[in-house]
Amino acid sequence: MFDGVSLGFGKKTIVDNLGLRIAATDRIGLIGPNGSGKTSILRMLANEQGFDKGSLRFSRGVRVGYLPQDLAVAGGQSLAQFVVNSVPGRSELDARLAEAEADLAAAQAESEAGDEAAHERLMDVAERLADIHERVAHFDTHFTEHEALRILAGLGFLASDSGRDLAEFSGGWQMRAVLAALLFQQPDLLLLDEPTNHLDMPSVAWFAAYLKRYQRAFVLVSHDREFLNEQVSRIVAFEPEGVRTFSGNYEGYVKQRAEEEVLLENRAKNLSREREKTEQLIERFRAQANKAAMVQSRIKALEKMEDVKLFERRQVMRFQFPECERAGEVPLRVEGLRKAYGSRVVLDGVDLTVRRGEKIGIIGVNGAGKTTLLRTIAGEIAHDGGEIKFGNRVKVGYYAQHHADTLSGERTMFEEVSLQDASAGQTRVRSVLGAFLFSGDDVDKPIRVLSGGERARVALARLLIKPGNLLLMDEPTNHLDLESSESLAESLRTYDGTLLFVSHNRSFVRKLATRIWDVSGGKVETYPGTLDEYMESSRKRRDGELEAPKGERALSHGTGSKGQAPVAAKPAAAPVAAPPPGKNKQDRRREAEARNERNRALGPLRKRVAEMEARIASLEADQKQRSAALADPETYADDAKRRDLLAAYQRDADKLEELTGRWEIASAELEAAEAAE
Repeated sequence: MFDGVSLGFGKKTIVDNLGLRIAATDRIGLIGPNGSGKTSILRMLANEQGFDKGSLRFSRGVRVGYLPQDLAVAGGQSLAQFVVNSVPGRSELDARLAEAEADLAAAQAESEAGDEAAHERLMDVAERLADIHERVAHFDTHFTEHEALRILAGLGFLASDSGRDLAEFSGGWQMRAVLAALLFQQPDLLLLDEPTNHLDMPSVAWFAAYLKRYQRAFVLVSHDREFLNEQVSRIVAFEPEGVRTFSGNYEGYVKQRAEEEVLLENRAKNLSREREKTEQLIERFRAQANKAAMVQSRIKALEKMEDVKLFERRQVMRFQFPECERAGEVPLRVEGLRKAYGSRVVLDGVDLTVRRGEKIGIIGVNGAGKTTLLRTIAGEIAHDGGEIKFGNRVKVGYYAQHHADTLSGERTMFEEVSLQDASAGQTRVRSVLGAFLFSGDDVDKPIRVLSGGERARVALARLLIKPGNLLLMDEPTNHLDLESSESLAESLRTYDGTLLFVSHNRSFVRKLATRIWDVSGGKVETYPGTLDEYMESSRKRRDGELEAPKGERALSHGTGSKGQAPVAAKPAAAPVAAPPPGKNKQDRRREAEARNERNRALGPLRKRVAEMEARIASLEADQKQRSAALADPETYADDAKRRDLLAAYQRDADKLEELTGRWEIASAELEAAEAAE
């Protein structure tokens, strides 16, 4: 619990007199612009950051786990050992076990040599060893290697990775290993700073499902709107007026802020009208002696009249793309593209055609070749075979995560952006930097003093001052806050050129992609539709509802809409057939008895499935009514009614999701039982 905590760096105040309680099962989303103090709060909770005044108290025995955005992990142990040994106290216990076993061997040797006192020491060591073994057994029961391997698999590691030294993995995979260790530890308070930055879509889907089942408290920082909406039930936001708390998920927070804006504006208008009328009344009767008492009363009332502080909007990155030069109908064609790193073939005989104006989302597991594909098209790395052909008047712009690290530390951000377009005047450069929230003297800051998020924004500004008409972007939302990420998506929607982009941010892909490329096994599967359409098509192919086109691969994580119950396919009633010739009355009676027996066995299961379907239908009807009520402006006139409605909606949304999961299991059991008849 934060109690009156204040923290500042130089002239900048991060938090002032902060009071915040975190309950045992709180699911908190921490939001705010880059540099507002989100990471500082996480670091204070993790006891890695001090504060100027106030206090921070934890309940006795609370274990805290912290996943920062940047970390360094030493090697010297295998991946599986790193996860299993990460549980607090495990390494110490192993050391004590080794020490006790050595003492036991020494005592046995002394006893065999005839040392009379050795027997007593042997008994003491054996008793100590038994106690340590009991503690180890407790660890092995609650923190099994099987569970560690299951978590590692969910986060995308191969079975063969478990024995590899941790130092062999890249920084992104080491970050996954640390996340796996934290999930394995099951801390009472889990602190997650942009945990999806280094995850691909399948791993994000697995992690989202895992976190939904997490029964302990967590505080989550994420720029993925959809991920926040799925996971949190409370928002702690850095606002211009200070740190505020809102109930509900991110969508609820946005709605409540919009309500506040309307209420404050209306209140300000009402007070303004009241003030104006009072001033007119004072002026009208000021000169009349018989109205002096009334005038003085009104003057005092005017002096006491409160001022309404109008709603303060947070500054958000805004950018409007200039109209770009029109390219040919086919700005890019890839034929037989091959790229290998030693014996590992990443792209093998890839054929792709891009048409003008398309916005193509590139998805796939980490290491599949998404970034390699973009870098090869951009000419940043050479390919081993095939051709990359650009159309007429194509000008390529390329942004990647590592570009932020290639900025010159000695140049100012103004100089860095100016170098990209020699024809851009000072006004144009300042305008572009201003859109990325750099203004005034800030533009003269050297790159070396900027934070990671600020460097990412400069790299984006450097690209977007002269974007070209074929834009390649690799994880452009990493290191951006949520609102900046959404603003970038809105800007890219207005871009009239062609866009190819890699992103793990499902909300970002959904907003932009008109076509999907799924990179896997050295090939690229293309789908002419949105992410949701592609995932639904993949699900149907996986379930056998559609025939998979030759060469296509179904995603393993396709799902339907959250909270929407699938419609059960009820078996059609079997036609009543005439008894086959040759069967006598006794045979038909035995068959009828067998059918009745099967019906008695299947009856309870069918009844359970039907009851679940009825309950799901009832909950959906209730949710539909609540949705209509929440869309009615009159609802927001009654704050208590609005809160009750929101609470009921969230409660039944959780019920609906849980009931739908149970229905799916029961339906599968029923289908299997009927098929076995």
